[in-house]
Amino acid sequence: MAAVQLPDADDGAFASSIAELRRLATTLGLEVVGAVTQRRGRLAPGLVLGEGKVRELALWTGGSGEVPAYQKPGTNKKDAQDEDEDEDGDDVVAAPEADDADGDDAAAATPDHDPDRPRCTVVLVDHDLTPTQQRNLERATDAEVMDRTSVILSIFHRHAKTREARLQVEIARLAYLAPRLRESGGGGDRVRGGVGGKGAGESSLELDRRRIRDRIAELRRELATIEGGARTRRARRDDARTIAVVGYTNAGKSSLMRALTGSEVYVADKLFATLDTTVRVLDARTKPPILLSDTVGFIKKLPHDLVASFRSTLDEATHADLLLHVVDASDAAFRDHMAVTRGVLGEIGADAAELVVLNKIDKVGADDRAALAAAFPDAVLMSAKAPGDVAALRVRLVEHFAGAAVEAELFVPWARHKLVHDIHERCQVVSERHEDDGTRVAVRAPQAIVDELVAALAAS
Repeated sequence: MAAVQLPDADDGAFASSIAELRRLATTLGLEVVGAVTQRRGRLAPGLVLGEGKVRELALWTGGSGEVPAYQKPGTNKKDAQDEDEDEDGDDVVAAPEADDADGDDAAAATPDHDPDRPRCTVVLVDHDLTPTQQRNLERATDAEVMDRTSVILSIFHRHAKTREARLQVEIARLAYLAPRLRESGGGGDRVRGGVGGKGAGESSLELDRRRIRDRIAELRRELATIEGGARTRRARRDDARTIAVVGYTNAGKSSLMRALTGSEVYVADKLFATLDTTVRVLDARTKPPILLSDTVGFIKKLPHDLVASFRSTLDEATHADLLLHVVDASDAAFRDHMAVTRGVLGEIGADAAELVVLNKIDKVGADDRAALAAAFPDAVLMSAKAPGDVAALRVRLVEHFAGAAVEAELFVPWARHKLVHDIHERCQVVSERHEDDGTRVAVRAPQAIVDELVAALAAS
């Protein structure tokens, strides 16, 4: 892995970002064997890292640590030596810059190469790279270079299950790939176009890019058809109260949803384990029902193309009556995670009421737990693995829509005794006593539910 600590990132935020990239690599099935980091005022234009750090990185991969001079397709080596830059100047590596005053690259000599050290075949960079930066790093390291966006796209590609999710990921992947297409080594052969073959036509690179644009347009048309079905299903749920479960990736959203609904929702200790929207009924007997929808997790530097592609999936959050914002309270960077989530929600226009759930509280010490309770007085501190915590949250969600729970006594005549079953289904029965004319039931339930039952009894 490789990363640059910029002036706007403190040590804690930088360490958290590196740890997150390590988890992304593990989710992708890669084994991380080392990290090369550096403090700089800005990313080096051509190579991201300083030249000394690039050579250090090359020791892990077996590369030369230098970028060969650019050679235009179709030119020989002698001609290439006279070239200072390619036709658009993209592949020219800037002259070595002086490194920051912290002296990270002050030593001119690189560490001795250990012959037993495994040769790495993939380099992950914790930044978004331009096509030029990615190409230069690959030439210097002789390894595949993946930036943060590429890693996230690869994980999304593996985890997408439904047709809709696959289309969304493919659109984002092609949009990422288009500017990174490279001219083939054989030169810019052109396919003649126009009537009678007049004109220079398209180069193979231009043809590939046009094919990608056409493919993206085709995928978007197909996705629009699927989105129409999703809108229809959403319209059928207009009478129901809806809760969108949102939050940073791996905050425990799916585990909490499984606990609240009693349904089988896929759960895994991986980043982006859930990409497809899942809608389930809250395990509480309310009319109309309360629906929970799981959504894709968010992450720092989430690619904009992915946000745009998954807009139909994230529409569940824009149409929800309540946002259940799940936060991993045991993560030291959870405040940053909350900011990222709220930033994406603002970007898509989700402005419903928010209930913050500080999850995984069982992993937090007593002192820190007290501090969290003071800092977030309106939040729910809980663990999705504690049945008591889940039951308390379920009551709070019902009360949000139906009102605070009240105690009441209902008398059900024998002629309407079938309503007793409905009372048991929708209320907590405190006591029940049979009398000569019927059954007297003491209940505890939200005010709205009590009012509905009273109205049903009066209608008899």
